[in-house]
Amino acid sequence: MNAATLYEVYKKHPIICTDSRAIQAGCIFFALKGERFNGNVFAAQALQDGAAFAVIDEPEYLMDERTILVPDVLKALQQLAHHHRMQFKIPFIAVCGSNGKTTSKELMHAVLSTTYKTFATPGNLNNHIGVPLTLLGIPNDAEMAIIEIGANHLHETYALCKIAAPNYGVVTNNGKDHLEGFGSIEGVRKANAELYQYLHETGGIAFVNSNQPDLMEDSASLKRFVYGDTPGTDFFCQSEPHNVFAGLKFSDGKVAISQLAGTFNWLNMALAAAVGHYFHVTQEKIIQALQAYQPRLNRSQVINFRGATLIMDAYNANPSSMEYALRSFMQIPGKKCVILGDMLELGEYAATEHKAIIHLVKELSPDVVVFVGSEFNRWKQKINAHFFENATQTAAWFKQQDFTGWHVLLKGSRGVKLERVVE
Repeated sequence: MNAATLYEVYKKHPIICTDSRAIQAGCIFFALKGERFNGNVFAAQALQDGAAFAVIDEPEYLMDERTILVPDVLKALQQLAHHHRMQFKIPFIAVCGSNGKTTSKELMHAVLSTTYKTFATPGNLNNHIGVPLTLLGIPNDAEMAIIEIGANHLHETYALCKIAAPNYGVVTNNGKDHLEGFGSIEGVRKANAELYQYLHETGGIAFVNSNQPDLMEDSASLKRFVYGDTPGTDFFCQSEPHNVFAGLKFSDGKVAISQLAGTFNWLNMALAAAVGHYFHVTQEKIIQALQAYQPRLNRSQVINFRGATLIMDAYNANPSSMEYALRSFMQIPGKKCVILGDMLELGEYAATEHKAIIHLVKELSPDVVVFVGSEFNRWKQKINAHFFENATQTAAWFKQQDFTGWHVLLKGSRGVKLERVVE
């Protein structure tokens, strides 16, 4: 069955399920495979639980007309998603980069939604499965679509662009993320530039941050809309921090103060404002949207906890985002405690990058320092700090402390689960 024929089935049953434990009545179940599971095995159960159809790729699991046999279930899902995307003649904005993808996507969604019916990637469904699921969730009356694209290997971004077919795109920055997969910072830059390659080939337009020389260089051959605090940009704006929060000053002097902790977030705000300006959203609506946006999911959140002001930025971390967070945090006046968790997926760079953060913390000298995880623990002799193996141990220590009136930063990779410290 080809994508066009499968799409006719999808139009009658527009709910997609890939988890046999979460079947919705009338859905299409795609029997995906993983290293430790084979979705074909669960096709019959999915149908019994209410799925209208099951898409499989192993003939022995054929049952009746409700099972649809394809050569490869994942490719069928991706082709179906691409077919659905191509039914739209609206702006599709792809967002990739090392840091700030999800925050930028959410801010753009907030700004554009003031004027257009805008759909954006739910959560961070940004990989080879998440992007197709995102595309298939776009309603027929959407006027804008924002698609987050994540990658941890070369050629992945370009492959996802071919599925999502963006006509606009942004690379937030090049940082030290997923070094285990990309191999080096040069590999990261090359991978992110795959979005520019796709836009160049298809005549798309890039939104480019003038404050990032590498992005300006990599996008030089593109049609582009440049934003930032460099004179002569298409959209000029500046950082206007307010205590712990990021703020943005517009060219006419008007200011938007966000609810995002960390002065570095002004560039995420600048991107959203630039995109809004490009698509004719009024400045008043842009400011209102930026100020109303509330961060979620442990991303740059400010939380009042037992008399302390917590900056919870524990959704993910890499050496670049860790440095941004630390330097921004240390600009806040008053007593400060940093609780830093391991940075994962760094491969052979893990030791040197964790050591570099140790040295940075020594340079910045917060009042109390806590490190969590085995990678940081190997450097116990290099700094006077508290060291714990996991978040549970850290939570037990934290409960015994009195940080009334302090600011506390929690920053670490998702796998460390630093949010448990204050649960």
